[in-house]
Amino acid sequence: MIRLSASSVTDLPRCRWAQANDRLRTYHDTEWGQPVKDSRQLWELLVLESFQAGLSWNTVLQKRENFRKAFAGFVPEKVALFTPEDEARLMQDAGIIRSRSKISATIANARAWLAMHEAGENFADFAWSMVPGAPIRNRTGQVLGQSVQSRALSVALKRRGFRFVGPVIVYAWMQAAGMVDDHEPTCFRYNP
Repeated sequence: MIRLSASSVTDLPRCRWAQANDRLRTYHDTEWGQPVKDSRQLWELLVLESFQAGLSWNTVLQKRENFRKAFAGFVPEKVALFTPEDEARLMQDAGIIRSRSKISATIANARAWLAMHEAGENFADFAWSMVPGAPIRNRTGQVLGQSVQSRALSVALKRRGFRFVGPVIVYAWMQAAGMVDDHEPTCFRYNP
C-alpha cells in the first residue's frame, strides 16, 4: 500500500476518474491497481465490482462498510450459507445496493469460491494465472472496457459457477486488483 503525506495528496496528477472527490482520490492513491494476491480479498473486490455494474464506483465506495456488514465481513464461507431469508433481509438493507440479481449472484459466487477452495483450487492463483509473470501494463493511454484476458477469465469464472462476471466487470476487477495497470500516462502512479 502506498503512503502519502497529507500535504502532497491534493497536488498530485491522477487518473481523471480519481479527481472527483477525496474518497476516490484516496482509493486511487492507496488501493486501486495494487496487486492483491489474497483469495478472500480478491473475492471481496469481485463482489464490489459486480455491485458497481451500471453505477459509479463512488457509490460503491460510499457503501463499502455497509456491504462488509451485510455480507459477513466478505467471508465467503459465511456468505455461502446465506438462505432465502438472508436474501430477503439484504433486499431491505438501505445501506447497500439492493439488486436482487446482484445479491443472488454474490451468494452463488461465495458457493463457487468455496467449491474451488474445497477442491484445492486457490482463487488467487486461478485469477492471477490469466496474467502470468506480472500485471498487464496498458501503455496505450486509453482505458479499455475489456480485454482478451478479461474475456477468458470471465468464461473460466462462469465455468466454475460464478455469476454476474461478464468481461467488463472482470476487467474492472482486474484493474482494481492490480492484474491490469491502467493508470493514465499523466498519473503519478503511472510507471512505464
